[in-house]
Amino acid sequence: MNQIIWIARHANRLDFVNPDWFLTAERRYDPPLSDDGMVQAKQLATRLKGEKITHIFASPFLRTVQTANAVAEILDLPIKLETGLSEWLNIEWMTEEPEKLSTPVLAKLFPRIDISYTSRIAAQYPETQEKVRQRSGQTARCLAAEFFPDDILLVAHGASVLGSAMGLVGEIAKSEVKASLCSLVKVVRQDSEWLLELKGDTSHLSQIEEVVRFA
Repeated sequence: MNQIIWIARHANRLDFVNPDWFLTAERRYDPPLSDDGMVQAKQLATRLKGEKITHIFASPFLRTVQTANAVAEILDLPIKLETGLSEWLNIEWMTEEPEKLSTPVLAKLFPRIDISYTSRIAAQYPETQEKVRQRSGQTARCLAAEFFPDDILLVAHGASVLGSAMGLVGEIAKSEVKASLCSLVKVVRQDSEWLLELKGDTSHLSQIEEVVRFA
C-alpha cells in the first residue's frame, strides 16, 4: 500500500526581510512570516489543494504554524504541533533556548490547532547538526508509521526538512534535497521502500529565494 509524506519548509520570515526586527523583538528567535511569506504560504496551500492529505503536523515556531495554518484552511484540517520538527537549536544561531508562544496562546491565535495532540519527539537545546538530523528523521519515521497509510504533511525548517527526508530515504537526501523557503519535498512509500519524488519543488511560488538559507 502506498503512502505519501509531504514535507514543506516555512515561507519567508520577517527577519529575513527586515533584519533590524531582531534587535527589539520580544521573542527574537521566533519571527513571524513576512508579508511576502504570507503570500507564499497561500500559494503552497493552493498547490496542495486536492491532495489526499489527512493530517498536518507543524513545528511549534510561529512561522511554521502560520504556514501550516494557510494549508489547513484550504484543506479544512486541524494542525498538530510536533516539537520533533522544530528549528535546528544551534548555539551559534541562538545564544539561549528560543522562547516561543505556548500552545494555549497559539491555539487562541490559530483555532485549528489540535490541543489534544502530544508531540512524539522532543527537541533539546543546544543540538549539533547531526542531532537535528537524527531528531527530525526519527520524527518523520515515527509519524509515517503511526499514521500509515494516511498521506501526511510536515511543516518544518530548512534543517528539519532535510533531516525528515533523510530519515525516510537515507543519505541520498543530503545531496538531492534543496530545502528553500516554502518548498515541497514529496516522499512516497511503495510497499517497504521510500522514493523521493519532489526534492524541494518551488514551482507553486511566484517569487523564490536565490540562495537557500538554513537560518
